[in-house]
Amino acid sequence: MSIDLKPTCPVLQQFSEDLKIAGLSERTQESYCRALRKFATYLGKTADQATEEQVRKYLIHILDERKLSASTLNVIHQALKKFYTISFRRDWKVLKLARVQQEQKLPVVLSVGEVQILLKLIEKPAMRCFFTTVYTLGLRLQEGLFLQVRDIDAKRMLVHIHRGKGAKDRLVPLPSTTLELLRTYWASHRNPTWIFPAEGRNHKQASTAIQPMSESSVQDVIKAVLDQLNWGNRGISTHTLRHCYATHLLEAGVSLKLIQKYLGHRQLTSTMIYLHVTTMGEESAVSKINSLMKRCVVS
Repeated sequence: MSIDLKPTCPVLQQFSEDLKIAGLSERTQESYCRALRKFATYLGKTADQATEEQVRKYLIHILDERKLSASTLNVIHQALKKFYTISFRRDWKVLKLARVQQEQKLPVVLSVGEVQILLKLIEKPAMRCFFTTVYTLGLRLQEGLFLQVRDIDAKRMLVHIHRGKGAKDRLVPLPSTTLELLRTYWASHRNPTWIFPAEGRNHKQASTAIQPMSESSVQDVIKAVLDQLNWGNRGISTHTLRHCYATHLLEAGVSLKLIQKYLGHRQLTSTMIYLHVTTMGEESAVSKINSLMKRCVVS
């Protein structure tokens, strides 16, 4: 059965608007709408026409047959719950039962030397500047793309990150080397608004662009560099540079509380994960363990 699942689909359009009114971020809106499209494809009809039994069978289907990650399953669960709570209300037991056990995965982190290697292989000035900025400021992908000229406070050596995750603003220290890099790159286009403007098809429209460069263009660059380094199977992405920033600050002696502030984490527990990916202080600990066990173990 053919079904209209384009953004103009009235049901999907209503869901998208309801999510927006509810204050969810654009990326969350996109993720939930994508999940609802897939559910509708499975059904062969729009989600508002589904029965509780069909929702139940779909949840079993994605659990047993598709072997999706816990994070992906959680998006699907949350999308269905939101759809049947705020758009087409259904008081169904199956929605209350749906739970996903969250995976406790440690983030992938590169060494400082590996970050340097990765950045040096990015030949295009705009992209090298972008990825260097993401790393040296600890930014999320969207935060980097939407950086504006007015966000850079060169006098106080701070960057004002607007509308971070959870619509939270924060101030991040601006390294002097990053400031010089940003100044040099901005001088090449002088867009009045964007630090990283879209260049257009002929790569000459950056100075007048009204939008930042696209996420896909950034993702294509990092994928190409990772392929060149044969790092494609290491689980590295643009977001890895944010994990590297946090870990490298911790290893340099910056307090967890400050790292939490710079990353914009609401809870310190979110920042504490970086304690598990650094070997800082382990040499001393191993030495002490060896000394202790040498006295205790009788040969």
